[in-house]
Amino acid sequence: MKKLLYLLVALSFSSANAGSYDDFFRAVVSDDSAAIRKLVALGFDPNSPDPKGQPAISRALFAESAGAALTLARLPGTDPNARNTAGETPLMVAALKGQPEVASALIERGAVVDPPGWTPLHYAAAGNSQPVLELLLKQGAVVDARAPNGRTPLMMAVLHASEDLIDALLAAGANPQARERNELTAADLAQRAGRERLALRLAALPAR
Repeated sequence: MKKLLYLLVALSFSSANAGSYDDFFRAVVSDDSAAIRKLVALGFDPNSPDPKGQPAISRALFAESAGAALTLARLPGTDPNARNTAGETPLMVAALKGQPEVASALIERGAVVDPPGWTPLHYAAAGNSQPVLELLLKQGAVVDARAPNGRTPLMMAVLHASEDLIDALLAAGANPQARERNELTAADLAQRAGRERLALRLAALPAR
């Protein structure tokens, strides 16, 4: 009888946990901050990954659930440096998605601004997210950080961002003559992207 009772309790606990998991990620993708706070207060781990291995805060950012992402960024139990299966941190995703408030909250809670390899500054440039880029620069982000393929944030910007964002990187000291793994400069990449006027402007700038 005791074994049966223990089994019933275990099954009940497992079922409750499964229900909480589904409820939690439903709240994450539907931008329901109140439900997220309630479930975490009841003991649910805010760092739980979704079925694809995406930490909850990154899942919220990719789902465009800005309120949920900000709520998770501010929760003391959320790991601000939890990486997804692609190796991206929440700060990288916030930079890509143009969420300066989330990025600021993550930095306040200890998010690494300059991890090795791809950095949040690369992601801000790729996402054309100038407010986040400027926030990262104020936090001391390395303007010419090198990705594994040798590309700098400026190189990402000439492929994906506005000239205003490119000018912000140049004003911060980005080297327009840096070369990536295939010996291409930012001007070369701009030319390949069909941005001929920008390519000419960058090619005329001195190395820094």
